[in-house]
Amino acid sequence: MSGRLFPDDVLFLQRLLSCCGLYTRKLDGDYGQFTAQAESDFEDRCDAVASADGSFDQRSERNIRSLQLVAQPLARRSLAALLASGREAKIISGTRSYEEQNALYRQGRFGNPGPKVTNARGGQSWHNFGLAWDIGLFQGGQYLTTTAPYRQASSVAKIAGLEWGGDWTSFPDAPHYQVAAAGRSVSQARAAFEAGGR
Repeated sequence: MSGRLFPDDVLFLQRLLSCCGLYTRKLDGDYGQFTAQAESDFEDRCDAVASADGSFDQRSERNIRSLQLVAQPLARRSLAALLASGREAKIISGTRSYEEQNALYRQGRFGNPGPKVTNARGGQSWHNFGLAWDIGLFQGGQYLTTTAPYRQASSVAKIAGLEWGGDWTSFPDAPHYQVAAAGRSVSQARAAFEAGGR
């Protein structure tokens, strides 16, 4: 990895590393030697997952490597299936801090430009817990924005252990994939993440 994950939110980083079983100290928001060691261990684990399940383009790699370790093999296998089917695909979004999520939520609201892209504020999206990612499909290098290609791609990309956002009845999200929630609500996932999985 070229730089620290979430350099502006050390507490968020500690929570992610703790959920991966790599940071065992107090969640205090201070970037000290134990956080640095846990982040280094995380990078080593990311390398091992990539070695086992394949590497991809730089953007996809950056986003995959922001996910919890449990999610990374699923993201890699799903993307590999898409590419093997002849589709031009990338993972264009991975884990987002709460502040990054709030910035997306403000888009198209409160006088801000752009379309609404999410109904989730910070702490209300599976992206905020390192368990979700978005794919981008391309044709001749052009990003596809219509739903149909994403719906077709889901037959390949929705591998065992994943949920697809296009199946949602409220605010369907065709580019979105996440680790299967197994009956957990987003509020339960948030509580577990904020406790560092402890």
